[in-house]
Amino acid sequence: MESLTVEPQGWAEEQFGACQLGDKRRTERLIRVAAEAAANPSASFPEQAGSWGDLKAAYRLFDQEEVTFNAIAEPHWQQTRARRPGRYLVIGDTTELDFGIARKIPELGPTGNGGGYGFLLHSGLMVGADSEQIFGLTAQVIHYRKPAPKKENASQRLKRDRESEVWGKVIDATGRAPAGVQFIHVLDRGADNFEVYCHAQEQGAGWVVRASQLERKIVTPPGKKMRLKQYLQQLPVAGRYELYLRARPNQPARWAKLEVYYGALSMPVPAQKSRYVQEHHPGAVAMWVVWVREVDAPQGVEPIEWVLYTSEAVTSFEDACRVVGYYEKRWLIEEWHKALKTGCRVTDRQLKSKERLEPMVGLMSVEAVRLVQLKAAARTEPDRPAEDFVPLVWVMVLTMVRKLRPAGKLTVGEFYREMAKLGGFIGRKSDGEPGWITIWRGWGKLYMLVRGSELANQFKNTRKKCG
Repeated sequence: MESLTVEPQGWAEEQFGACQLGDKRRTERLIRVAAEAAANPSASFPEQAGSWGDLKAAYRLFDQEEVTFNAIAEPHWQQTRARRPGRYLVIGDTTELDFGIARKIPELGPTGNGGGYGFLLHSGLMVGADSEQIFGLTAQVIHYRKPAPKKENASQRLKRDRESEVWGKVIDATGRAPAGVQFIHVLDRGADNFEVYCHAQEQGAGWVVRASQLERKIVTPPGKKMRLKQYLQQLPVAGRYELYLRARPNQPARWAKLEVYYGALSMPVPAQKSRYVQEHHPGAVAMWVVWVREVDAPQGVEPIEWVLYTSEAVTSFEDACRVVGYYEKRWLIEEWHKALKTGCRVTDRQLKSKERLEPMVGLMSVEAVRLVQLKAAARTEPDRPAEDFVPLVWVMVLTMVRKLRPAGKLTVGEFYREMAKLGGFIGRKSDGEPGWITIWRGWGKLYMLVRGSELANQFKNTRKKCG
C-alpha cells in the first residue's frame, strides 16, 4: 500500500503546494486553510480558523479571481493520474450539492425536483482494480442544471449542452493512462450512452457500465440485429456464486445466490446523432455484456439484476466474475460523497457567492479523499498501528479519554471504533462499521480534546520559562 501522509500540515503541503493561484502567498494561505480543515473537517470555517484574522484571510482567498475550482483541485488530480504500472478503476458518478434555496445565492441552478438550489458535481475516483485502496480523484466537472426548452424533440435535445455530457467530460479530463497503466471507467446507468463508449475508446481506456436501456438494439456476433433484452435470454448460464450484501435501510444483511451469463456484441451508431457523434464519425463499438441475476431471493426483496457492458474480453466465468467485481466497487464513490457532505459538511459552508462556493468545493473534495482513505485503512488494514495513519498525539489522547491500555498502542481499526464511540457509536458486534455521522461527531470531540491538551502543554511550558 502506498504511504499516506496523515499530519495535517504535511498533507496540505503535499496536496496544494503546487497550486498556481497568481501569488505564492495565496498558495501559502490555501495550505494553511487546508491544514486547519484537515485537523477538524466537519467544523465550520470560523471553528477551523485560528483567529478572526485567519478567517478573514480565508474568505479573501476564495474571493480572488485566480482561485478557482480547477486551480485548487488540479494538482491533486494530476498526482492521482500519475500511477505506477498496473490496472486502476476510475469510478465515476454525480452528486447534487444543494446549498438551500432560502440562501438566495446568485447564479446557482435547480437541484432535485427543482426545490433545491446548487449544482451537480461529477467526479472520477481512482481505486485499485485488485484492492479497495483509494488513490484520489482523477478529474471533476461542475454542471449547472438548466430547464429543458418546452416542446423540445429528440433531435433538438442532442444539439444543445446536456447533463449527460458530464460523463464524457470527466473521461476526457482523466485522459490517457501513463505507459504501463490501464484505466477502466466504472459507471452506473446514467452513463449508458453511445457517446460515453466513444470517449473511453478515444482515451484508450476500458469501461464497465451498467446498462439502462434493455430495449436498445445491438448486433450479435453473427451480425443479427436484436434488442439487448432478447439477446440476454439466449445466453447460457456460465456459472453461479454467492454474494454477501451489507445491511441497508429496512433490509438486513444477507447472502444472495447469483447466476452469471456473458456474450459478445457490438453497439451500432444511433440513428439520432448528437453533436459529438456528428463531429467524430465513430463506427459501431465492439464490447461484451455480463448479466448477473439473483435466484431464490427472499420474499418481499427486490432481486439483484445487473447488466454490464464492458470493454474487457469476457471468455470465461472467471472473466465475467472479475468484471462484476469491478462494478461491485461502485459503493466506494458513495462513501466519498458521504465524506464530502457529512464529513466535510460542504453544503453547510456559509459562503454567499458562486465564485466562493466553487473553489471551496474543490478544497473540500480533496479533504474528503483524505477522510475515505483513512476510513478505508481501518477496514482493509485494521491491524496496522494507528499512528501510521493519524498523529500520535491523537492516539495518546484517545486512549487516555477512553481509558484504554496500553496507552498509545491502538490499531487503526480500534482507533476508528473508539473515536466513533465518542460520537455515540455503541459498538456492538451486530452494529457493523461506524457511520460517518458518529465518526465525525467523535472526530470533533477528539479534536477539541487534542487542542486542549496542546494548549495546556503550551501554558505549562510558558510558566516554566517565566520561572
